[in-house]
Order: sequence, then structure tokens, then C-alpha cells
Amino acid sequence: MTWPVREAIADSVVRMLQVNMGLRPHERLLVVTDLPRPEDWQTADDSSLEDMLERAVLARLVGEIARSRFPENPVTFHPFPATGGHGKEPDPGTAAAMREAEVVIALTTYSLSHTNARQEATQRGARVASMPTFEAPMFEAGGPMAVDYQEVARDCRRMAGLLTQAQEAVVRTPAGTDLRFSLAGRPGQSDDGLYTAPGLWGNLPAGEAFIVPVEGTAEGRLVVPPGWYPGLTEELVLTFREGLVTEVRGGGRVGEELRGLLSLGSDEPVLRARRNLAELGIGCNPNARRPDNVLEAEKIQGTVHLAIGDNIHMGGLVEADLHEDYVQPEVDLLLDGQPAILSGRWVV
Repeated sequence: MTWPVREAIADSVVRMLQVNMGLRPHERLLVVTDLPRPEDWQTADDSSLEDMLERAVLARLVGEIARSRFPENPVTFHPFPATGGHGKEPDPGTAAAMREAEVVIALTTYSLSHTNARQEATQRGARVASMPTFEAPMFEAGGPMAVDYQEVARDCRRMAGLLTQAQEAVVRTPAGTDLRFSLAGRPGQSDDGLYTAPGLWGNLPAGEAFIVPVEGTAEGRLVVPPGWYPGLTEELVLTFREGLVTEVRGGGRVGEELRGLLSLGSDEPVLRARRNLAELGIGCNPNARRPDNVLEAEKIQGTVHLAIGDNIHMGGLVEADLHEDYVQPEVDLLLDGQPAILSGRWVV
């Protein structure tokens, strides 16, 4: 287990709070992190537990740095029991704490992005950085936090504009992805990492343009290559019909877990919602490189990512207790038949 080093990350943490979050004097800053539950100690492997504990220690250190460098700001460090899945709601006490802060740093293992707790906090005016699976090296020199976020914002907004104009998208890769879906009437959105106005939120590290596909329109297949999802050692194939995942093949342990989550033989609404094609995103961060950490991988310039599950917290119609992103390298992205990305290179 490697604990984060204060000296290696302190300046980047300060820059995050000043540049990305626009922290102002006397604003209340909340740093939340999730801790292993009793059942996690029984079922999770050692590396997963170590990963969670390292992240919790990092979150505490972020709070300590904030407290020492911004003495005029009330800073609260708030650990809470892990939810066990991306998009699952935290406990009521954590949700209440998020609603009462002006700035929230959610440095967690399981994402709070697509939750009512996050949405209610931003509706109250909180500025939220959602940082699921964040790791200390992301703060260090050359990492995805050490970028010119004004430049990233320009790229994100340009790509979001292209998505807004498009009626249809096609995504293809050499690995076998060939997926088509409608974007009609849906606005492109920008997660540029600049959350300085009330109610703004997004991921850190940031750098993506994204859009919510029209529900019920996705047709084709999504192939995730080994190494491009945590723990994925063999190809994972998802088949879509009428906007929903209808088959999951391969993927080893990751595939088995996904088949269990999706319960493809069931028509229960909560399970159907998990199968929804929820998002198309375009990576725009020039310092993002790591393929097996989804938080960073989905920001890699030249990739796109596709997500299943919840989209209501992004402006869609489907509410689910799941939101899983799958990154596509070496990708072709066609918007209304015209190439925007070819073989992982922007052509617009």
C-alpha cells in the first residue's frame, strides 16, 4: 500500500480548489469519501480494499491541505459507508451534508455523479467535483489535473457544439464496435473542469464533451478491448437492440459481474433501466493516458466512451442505480455520416 505524499500533491490540490472550483473566502468546503462496508471486508480482494483505503487517506489529505492553505474556509472531512456501485445513493447523512456545502469534493471509489444526492446538492447551488476512482498520481506533474483547463474547455465546447448539431452518431472500432443511434433534439454538453458558478458539477480530472442518445434507438454492438476497463483481461461484447443491451458475451470476471447486474432474462423496470444506452462522450484531456482507470481513460483525447444505465441526471429519461462507462480507443466517430474522429484522431 502506497500512501499519498503531501509535498507531491499540495500545489495541485490548491490549484484545483482555486481554478477548478473557484473557492471563495468563507465558503464551506466538504470532502467526502467512501469506506469499505463490513461485507466488503468479507468479499472484496486485498487489492480492492487497499485501493479504497488509499483513496480515503488521499481524501483526508486533501481536506488537511485545504484546511491549512485556506484557513478562512470551514473544511469538513466526511467519510461514509460505500454504496457498493456507481450511481447508488449514499446514506441520508451524507446527502444532507452535500446539500449544506458550497463546494463538494467527492473523492470516492463509487461514483456519486448520477445520484439524487448530487443533483439535490447542485440544485441548492453547490459546486461539485465528482472524482470516483481518483488516484494521487493524477494530481502530480504531467498528470491529467496538470493541464491548462482553459484550453481543455475550448476543446470540450467545440466538440459539444458538433454533438448538438448532429442527428445521428455511428461509432466503429477495429475491435468490432459498430453502433448507431439517434441524437435528434439532444444538446451536446461540456465537462470542462471549471465549476466556478453555483450549481455546476462534473468530473475531475475533467475534459469531455458528451450527449445523451435518444432512448430506444441504439442498434449494434459495443466491444471493449482487454485493458480498457478495470480488471478486464478478455474482450467484452455488448449487443444493443432498440436502445437496450440484449446480450453480454465474454469479459471474464467483469462480464460475469455485468451479466449479474443486468439480469438479461428479466423485464423488471429497474433492471431494464440498467441496460439503457445512456451516454456518448468524447475525451478532450491531452494529459489523460491511463486506459484501465475509467475516470482518466474516458478523458483521453482521441477516444470516445459509451455508457449504460442512468441518464436522467444528464438530461435523459431513464433513472437507474447504475452508470457504467466503456472507453473506445482507435475509434471512428461519424456524425450524420461525416467523420469527426478517424482512427483516434480528430479530423474536425
